[in-house]
Amino acid sequence: MTAASTVIDLVTGGWRAQAVYTAVKLRLPDHIEAGHTTDMDLAAASGAKEDGIHRLMRLLVAMKVFTGNEFGYRNTDVSRALLDRPGSQRDMCLLYGEEFYTAWGHAAEAVSTVSSGFEIAYGKPVYAYFTEDRAAAERFQGAMRAGNLFFEAVPGVFPFAGKRVVDLGGGSGQLLGAILAAEPSARGVLLDLPNVVAAARLADFGDRVELIGGDMFASVPPGGDVYLLCRVLAGHPDDSVVALFSAIRRNLAGSARLLLLDRLVVDEGSTVLPALWDLHLLMTTGGRHRSLAHLRTLLDRAGLEIECAADLPVETTALIVRTRE
Repeated sequence: MTAASTVIDLVTGGWRAQAVYTAVKLRLPDHIEAGHTTDMDLAAASGAKEDGIHRLMRLLVAMKVFTGNEFGYRNTDVSRALLDRPGSQRDMCLLYGEEFYTAWGHAAEAVSTVSSGFEIAYGKPVYAYFTEDRAAAERFQGAMRAGNLFFEAVPGVFPFAGKRVVDLGGGSGQLLGAILAAEPSARGVLLDLPNVVAAARLADFGDRVELIGGDMFASVPPGGDVYLLCRVLAGHPDDSVVALFSAIRRNLAGSARLLLLDRLVVDEGSTVLPALWDLHLLMTTGGRHRSLAHLRTLLDRAGLEIECAADLPVETTALIVRTRE
């Protein structure tokens, strides 16, 4: 491939992403699954023009999102992952094709000023936006669940049996649920903002779970054997993170530990995914992923140290943290 061809592939990447988003927005994977497989059928089912459907599907077949032709399309493993059903990546596709795509439209200004592209576009911080709009909030939480591809591996990196697990900023409870399902003797506490906790999906665990609506930067529940911070630090400044670490340290009695789960950035030999997600954080929250050295410095300021580390899927790292000796 020539340099010019590579440039073309790079600069048309957004078109490809928007083609997939459009298919999801029009529910084309769901319509095909329901038996509407021709251009004519898909147009009728989606309310779109047949010519538009034909041209969109021609591209998506070339991209191997679907197979077939105008006389009969079929879903692939890729398009089935976009069906409107639990565990799919539909909400992620919609979020990234709408609000986050708009935020990336302000990338030059965000990079130049090191400020949130989302806030430039919408006039308010990302979390405020998703708190105020219920439908958008549900889509946001669905997208977060879809991106949690490493949760099932977390019980293998720490002995959770018999522990009281406090998940700070734990969202809908997907990670805590994975831990409790793997360790029947564990108990859990989920803390997040009240509107988030209200939508938590942990009913199956009954009295093994305590739900607390609140702000982890204001108060940390006492009595935990392990405190979880999973992908919640990136949007917050260093001083706030140190204050949170300090509050957690005051609750780390005996063998209690803090478990940090996050992507780490490196400046030399970086792969694409961590660097891409770091820049995405700038576009959305104005935040950043931190390096291991950066996190060590913040932990040290709070009187904590890394005991050991473990690799998780999708280039995520688990850091097991203890009180500094």
